[in-house]
Amino acid sequence: MRIGETRVPQWVGNRVFREVLQVLAVLLCVIAVVNPAEARRYASIVVDAETGTVLHESHADRSIYPASLAKMMTLYLLFEALENGTVTPDQKLKVSARAAGQPPTNLDLRAGDRITVREAIRALIVRSANDAATVVAEALGGTEAKFARMMTEKARALGMENTTFRNASGLPDRHQVSTVRDLAVLAHALMRDFPEYYHLFSLKSFSYNGRTYKTHNNLVVDYPGADGLKTGYIRASGFNLAASAVRNGRRLIAVVVGGQTANSRDKHAAILLDRGFAAIDSGKVQLAARPGWSNDRFVVPPPKPAVPESAIASAMSALVPSAQAAVRGEPLPGGWGIQVGAFSEFEPAQRVARTAAEKAAGLLRDARVVVLERTNDNRRLFRARIIGLTEQDARAACRVLESKKMPCLVVQLENPMTLSKAP
Repeated sequence: MRIGETRVPQWVGNRVFREVLQVLAVLLCVIAVVNPAEARRYASIVVDAETGTVLHESHADRSIYPASLAKMMTLYLLFEALENGTVTPDQKLKVSARAAGQPPTNLDLRAGDRITVREAIRALIVRSANDAATVVAEALGGTEAKFARMMTEKARALGMENTTFRNASGLPDRHQVSTVRDLAVLAHALMRDFPEYYHLFSLKSFSYNGRTYKTHNNLVVDYPGADGLKTGYIRASGFNLAASAVRNGRRLIAVVVGGQTANSRDKHAAILLDRGFAAIDSGKVQLAARPGWSNDRFVVPPPKPAVPESAIASAMSALVPSAQAAVRGEPLPGGWGIQVGAFSEFEPAQRVARTAAEKAAGLLRDARVVVLERTNDNRRLFRARIIGLTEQDARAACRVLESKKMPCLVVQLENPMTLSKAP
């Protein structure tokens, strides 16, 4: 070896070296996201969406400011309103002076303008428009303050115990707080409860009033398999992101809060997702599904019952004799009822409705289980409902079911209703 020569170690290029480079890449990305000034607000989590297994977490229960990730809850309540008929996609919502005065990012709406529900959804997802968020809040809650209380109540019903909302947009408020674990719960609930709307989170652009807006979510553009959800930023929180991606039939949810820049946040989220998928592919992580989609550190209200179908049928015959599956085309009266889920297939909807009837049998003894079919953009949706209730009994039944970690929505039934049977 001559003086001045550098001998290349034999391990350069082998597996160990590649692993070292990967670790260094992760560390460099973390440094970019989390410099000393940012460290107090950084948090992240990666979860397997099928089983609830936490693949990565860092400060997952630290109190953070959600910024525009709060709009995920605004959208959840808007989707819920569409499902129960409170609003329709083409309904025009009036813009108040307060909504028009919201700071950027916005659509430059003016007081007296009207925006359709369909446009508002796209404005919230793609543009992250603060004025559109206030329009939705006032339409559904009367005032934004009341709507924020509705958001917090829904957060509790979903199991988001460390989240409080103060507005519909995520604009700065020191009392509006959450955690990345809670935000992952919310992301999962959006996918689970509104499969017919979830595809909107992958929109790359949106046109309104002659202008086209591009998404802030670069992962849906650049990351293979990414199909949502939402970005956010305020000075107090840094750059935030809730993301989801699918690879080899496996879906992961990642939430990153506290990025120094949008670019470093995106790169960090991509690396965390890569590591999560790699861990699954390597077999190092056990992804055993558990009832209620939960493990020791992550719990979401169950979308499906863990009770065998035979046991449910037996209990139903004794507890709710009149409960039955709906027959297609059969007329039903209006009135009040509850909705306990919406599914892409008939049988899961029927099972969940029967389970709900069993869990609140004392209030639902004269009720009837039905499954209502709805087609939206050529997608079939089956809504699990229990009908034949007074408003008082419907609200009481929802309180009972929510106390037992089952999602529940009071609905005023249209007349007539379209019923479904197993296809």
